[in-house]
Amino acid sequence: MTPTPDDIERLAGTRTVDLTTVGRRSGQPRTVEIWWFHVDGRFIITGTPGRRDWLANVRADPSVVISDRQGSYHGIVEEIHDEGFRRRVFEDPQIGWYSSQAELGALVSSAPMIEVRFT
Repeated sequence: MTPTPDDIERLAGTRTVDLTTVGRRSGQPRTVEIWWFHVDGRFIITGTPGRRDWLANVRADPSVVISDRQGSYHGIVEEIHDEGFRRRVFEDPQIGWYSSQAELGALVSSAPMIEVRFT
């Protein structure tokens, strides 16, 4: 399903969603509850530096489903490498928790980060 403008507004204020990816080895759906953020009009999923199965899965197949209590929405993700934008994300006040988990430079250089674009 494609989100309506009302859905987009609701999702922008939602902190926790279910992210469903395609398992890179199994080909089966894999769902994880995850935090996401709406920064500069973009839906961002990130984390602290380290290995993440969801990241490995989207690197193999960028199609995802984002679900909340009111619906499920198909999307495509793209990994974010732009250092300036990555820094803005980690400096955004709504994402302050991450700055207590790792040094800003480490977050900017090596934390997983993807953008979800709805299809």
